[in-house]
This record gives sequence, structure tokens and C-alpha cells, in this order.
Amino acid sequence: MSGSRAGVWLIGCEPADETVRYCRDCGAMGRVRSSWRRRFAHTPVGQHAVHLMVRVRRYECVACACSWTDDLTRIADEGRRLTDAAVWWAAAEVVLKSKSVLACARDLHCSWGALNRAVLEKGMDVLVADPRRLDGVESIGVDEHVWRHTRTGSRYVTVIVDLTPRRTGRPARLLDMVEGRSEKAFARWLEERPQSFRDQVKEIAMDAFAGYKKAAARQVPHAVEILDPFHIVKLAGDKLTAVRCRLQHEATGRRGTRTDPLYKGRRILLKTASLRTDRQQARVDLLLADPANKPLALAHGAYQKIIDCYAREDRGKGRGMMAELIESLAVKGATPGCPELATLGRTLKRRMSDILAFFDHPHGANGPTEAINGRLETLRGIALGFRNLDNYITRSLLHTGGFKHAIQTHL
Repeated sequence: MSGSRAGVWLIGCEPADETVRYCRDCGAMGRVRSSWRRRFAHTPVGQHAVHLMVRVRRYECVACACSWTDDLTRIADEGRRLTDAAVWWAAAEVVLKSKSVLACARDLHCSWGALNRAVLEKGMDVLVADPRRLDGVESIGVDEHVWRHTRTGSRYVTVIVDLTPRRTGRPARLLDMVEGRSEKAFARWLEERPQSFRDQVKEIAMDAFAGYKKAAARQVPHAVEILDPFHIVKLAGDKLTAVRCRLQHEATGRRGTRTDPLYKGRRILLKTASLRTDRQQARVDLLLADPANKPLALAHGAYQKIIDCYAREDRGKGRGMMAELIESLAVKGATPGCPELATLGRTLKRRMSDILAFFDHPHGANGPTEAINGRLETLRGIALGFRNLDNYITRSLLHTGGFKHAIQTHL
């Protein structure tokens, strides 16, 4: 039987396994007592939704009086109104093509709730809950991420990323997300992992948040802690901006406007010197030549030196330059008239070993973690936000957990 109703192709079918007719207790052939049809959403064909009208038969055994029905678990999971093939199709559309669950539900001509639950459960059962998912993880990155904006403030999670694949040129993958952005949250996640996992972790890339450092030192003391270059450069850039704003306020008593030289040069000052045009470099030179802007020149020089250290192809030379810079900034009185730079020097000195560790571990950058955070922002935009954190974590793992190959093998 086949037909079409409300834009949906209806295809009649029935199980072809004849062994189900035989009684499981006595082995005698049973007879059909009754039958009915169950409707399952199946994979669409082109722009047409396809639903299977499956005839389900109830059998009874005359010899022992027992009864049973056709087994449909090969078609769909128990209690589901979508075939297994439809769920995998939707998972591929959502993960591989960044399609929303709502759009997939419209293509399948089923409810959003039924499809969302099926995709999440399939992801948890087959993909996320895979016990081998943590095998071979030697380098991880940790960072905070805003998963929801509310009127009372933003809600954060701690993102843990596997950086190990970067050694072979493959993309990093999301390992897990835990609620909160504290030492306790990260330490609890590490503590819940098996000892074999903690023993194999050799590197942990992180930002300057002391909580992550304390958690790593307590749970995986043998791992090398690496302070990510992105956050070091950003920290130095923030200090440079703070100096510029202070000088602007001291000179004019107000915030900068578009006619103020300091305000007009706010972006150029943060640009890498080698990437500036001649006109931009001339504007920077004019600003820094002003005796009133001497603190700005000190902060700008330190900022550009930090960038230069990370840009060196010879990592040994870059490491030496960074160590020399940190030591020079930590000397008392080395930054006259620039308390912001003195604060930066104390911070760099305190985390000096973590900063220099990057030069000895070339794949320890936390850049892939920031990239995954960007993909998660895209996911939230596609879904128009999430209210349930568990759903958000599962969807995030499906999108950025390295499961694309696993999904493709099931299609």
C-alpha cells in the first residue's frame, strides 16, 4: 500500500521475518490473532516526507495459550515513532550540516519534541557514552564559556577540550562541559575521571585564571601547565588600553572622542607592528613621541615584544626573549609612571614557568579551545538559545565532540 496525505508519502509494509510466527516456549507455529498499523516517520525522499505504515501482528499459540507480537526494534527504538534510519538522518543533518532540529522535524513531518528527544538519546547512548572516547587523551585545554544570557547575569560552563589530535593535524574535539567556572568545577570533573585517564594527561593549556591552575595541580600534579599565548597577548593588550584610557582622562578630564588622537589610535596601537601600513605606523610614532605619552610608549613596547616572542620561528630564541622580558618587567622601578605595566610584570613573573612551557610544547596552545567556543556560539544561534543545560551539553558534544565520522558510518 502506498499513498500521499498532507504532503507525506505513506508506504505500507510489514515485517518479513517468518520465524516470529513460532512460539518461543513450545516451538509450535502460532496463528495471527489480530493486527493493527503503526506509523513511523522515515527518511525523506527529496522534498517529500515518508511515513511507514507498518502492520503489526499479534500471534497466539493454540498449544500453550501464550501470545506475542512482531518485534519492531530493528525498525525503531522502543516507544519511538521515528525509524532508526530517520534518527540517524536527522543527526547527520544537525551535526554535519548545522541544520536546526525544527527544520529537520518539518522535513520528517513529525513533532519537534519527538525528534529532539530521539536525537539526544541516540547521541548519548551511541556516541557520547562511548567508554573509549577518553582513550589516548594526553593534552587538554580548559576555558570558560557563556552558555546563556539572562536578566540576572550570564551563566557559565567550563569547557574541556582534547588537544591531542592537533599533533597529527586533526581538529581538536570537545570532551565535556561542566556547570560553573571555578576551581571546584574543574577539579570535580578531573576527580570523576578514572585514574588511568588522569595518568595519561601530560599537558593542560589554560588561561590566567588561578582556579584552573589549582585544580590541575591538585588532580594531575605530573601534567605540565601551559598558559595560552592568546590570553597573554590579550592581557598585555588590556593593560595597554588601560594606560591609554588613563592618559586620556588625565589630559582632558573625560573619555576620548573621535577627535582625540589617543582615542583615534586605539585600534592601531593594538595592531601587530609588522602588519601596519606606513600611514598607521606614522600615526603611532607621532603618539608615542609625545613626552606626555611616555607610559603609553612603555606599555606599547612590552605589548609588541610579547607578540614578537610568540612569532619567532625559533622557539628557543622566543623562549629566551620572553624570559628576558618578564625578568625586566619584574624589576622594581622598571616601569616609571606606568603602574599598569608593573602589575602585568608581577603577573607574568608569578606564572613564568607556565608561560615559558608553551615554547617547549608546540601543540599546547589553547587556540583550538577558543575555536570550539566559537562553534558553540554558532550552535546557540541556530537553536535560538537553550534553556536546559543538559540538552545544551549533549548538543555541543554532538557538534564538536569529534563524532562526524561515527555518524557517517551509520548512514
